[in-house]
Amino acid sequence: MKTNKKETMHIHIVQHETFEAPGAYLEWAEQRNYSVSFSKVYEGQALPSTVEHIDLLLVMGGPQSPDTALAECPHFDSQAEQVLILKCIHAGKAVIGVCLGAQLIGAALGAVFEHSPEKEIGVFPIKLTEQGLRDEKIHHFGSSLAVGHWHSDMPGLTESSKILATSAGCPRQIVAYTDLVYGFQCHMELTPKVVELLIAAEEDFPRRSTHQFVQKPEVIRQHDFSEMNNKLFRFLDHLTNAYLKSSH
Repeated sequence: MKTNKKETMHIHIVQHETFEAPGAYLEWAEQRNYSVSFSKVYEGQALPSTVEHIDLLLVMGGPQSPDTALAECPHFDSQAEQVLILKCIHAGKAVIGVCLGAQLIGAALGAVFEHSPEKEIGVFPIKLTEQGLRDEKIHHFGSSLAVGHWHSDMPGLTESSKILATSAGCPRQIVAYTDLVYGFQCHMELTPKVVELLIAAEEDFPRRSTHQFVQKPEVIRQHDFSEMNNKLFRFLDHLTNAYLKSSH
């Protein structure tokens, strides 16, 4: 008797800091009764030694960058995470990188991350490119969608990668590296709880308060994240279905 793989989907989450929580990604997995495991590296938890039982690897954000050395941040091993990402890609797994995670995907594939033209903190619209509007997994986002942001860098591009969405402050908001590997510079996983964690950890609000793409905490708190979260859920369902089809 065959096991229904959809019922046994396993998501592994690499989390770099308490305040860079998976938010709506975790809610999606729990709603669908998928199993979830973590490498909370800020607590000293190890990365997986094998990718055999991983169906979807989710690499979260953080204040680090792909070139952050172990001497600067002992709990963040950029090279080890890039090796894990490559293992998953080569094994045909689905991979999503968020913010730092997106930059790590690019770096693992040989692309150099760059500083974004503008820092973005808050909720601002992204616009889908022509390639984004043709992408079956995200075209339901529509031509424009208000999403969360909390970054100053952006992922590098490979020769085969496709920019699916941009914003006024950053030209690389969503990047498809393959049909199963996506980098999100934006934070569609934000929920009110995650926002409070990020606000509490952000030390630069007073200095950045006059920046055109940095909103004040009280403005960020006013946003309703439900539409953004629901559209993320639909993307994740599309990605999961594509993975299941490819793995048969």
